[in-house]
Amino acid sequence: MTSPNPASRRVFLAGASGTIGSAVLRRLEAEGHAVTAPGRAVLTDRGALARSMGEAEPEVVISCIASRSGSPKDAQAVDFRANIALLEAAQAAGARHFILLSAICVQKPLLAFQHAKLRFEAQLAASGMGYTVVRPTAFFKSLSGQVKRVKAGKPFLIFGDGELTRCKPISDDDLARFICQCIDNPQALGKVLPIGGPGPAISLKEQGELLFQVAGKEPRFKSVSPRIFTAAERILALGAPFSDWFAEKAEYARIARYYATESMLVLDPETGTYRADLTPEFGAETLRSHYERLLAGV
Repeated sequence: MTSPNPASRRVFLAGASGTIGSAVLRRLEAEGHAVTAPGRAVLTDRGALARSMGEAEPEVVISCIASRSGSPKDAQAVDFRANIALLEAAQAAGARHFILLSAICVQKPLLAFQHAKLRFEAQLAASGMGYTVVRPTAFFKSLSGQVKRVKAGKPFLIFGDGELTRCKPISDDDLARFICQCIDNPQALGKVLPIGGPGPAISLKEQGELLFQVAGKEPRFKSVSPRIFTAAERILALGAPFSDWFAEKAEYARIARYYATESMLVLDPETGTYRADLTPEFGAETLRSHYERLLAGV
């Protein structure tokens, strides 16, 4: 996707307090757009949302909101209903372009939050408003959970042999730049855009090897079977019909199993396999440079 040079636009940004949302806010402001970024209280109050949207009179609405837990109730409330409220307010305010931050994992929907995201994507596409759906692969943040373990001399945890999954992670700032390039871009209008960072695709074991290399340590791994999540889900599911707590925990186990066994790459619909060569790349920041900053305490 080529980069346009958009004029300054009035942009309504939802989810600016999140990791990606805050990066999008910085990018929008750096590019000279007039940004309205309401807090969570406004986004959860339809009346306040409508007033804020009406006052802003946005030309472009960007949604970076996402459920924090992924539980069925949270997913329905945030990934679907909150985005529906945002879309309705955007239409009433006369916005002409809605840019949605989604996720590449909705290609193979097995989880509550994936189904909620897909339901909203379908509503957005049918709304008559100009739209763009951005589906990133893995974030650097999601690949950074074991930095402290490695720094402390502990082994890097892998699932199976560490080669079950692969991804092309993208940095916050590169993803923000990609999202902002969708503004006034005819190549993005009416499109669902999967996007990853600069390749090649990397496995979990390779992430660990890279992290040890940057840390100047000998690689040490400990294998965990993804079956533990299957067992946990089956046990917790027994109590799900009687308790929200059990239902949520069972979903968390499903989420953990999903990410332990499914790649974050474009899924080839013809073969049902994940394809690194079909996954577009964008940006310049690498996972290595990210690990270097984390280990340096920056």
